[in-house]
Amino acid sequence: MRSILPKLLMASAVLATAALTTNNARAETMVNVPFNFTVNGKSCPAGRYAVDRDFVSGVVTLRNEDWKRSFTWIAAAGEPAPRDSRVILRFDGDGSSHTLQSVQYGTLITARLDGKTKQAEGGPTRVVLGR
Repeated sequence: MRSILPKLLMASAVLATAALTTNNARAETMVNVPFNFTVNGKSCPAGRYAVDRDFVSGVVTLRNEDWKRSFTWIAAAGEPAPRDSRVILRFDGDGSSHTLQSVQYGTLITARLDGKTKQAEGGPTRVVLGR
């Protein structure tokens, strides 16, 4: 009769690899936004936000841990450099109000979230980097 020990070790290794792969499929970065802003017509307070990225689907989520609202978008390859690993929130500024323009997570970036086209840009852009 053969020993089942090698089979148990192999099964354990497969389960451990699967668990690591699942954990690595998502990443989170914290971003401190020092001003109030709007997203899709919704007001968001200044504060710390988590930006999550699902590496499998390319979905990015912006959420505030103290506030029960979150926003989710699909991100795709865009203008970032091929090896860019930063998390960047870009905002359109109009005086004291800010509107989220795009979310970049590494080499993926969302489409413009503010409804403007590049030709219609007029106000200054503020950039907030993740850590």
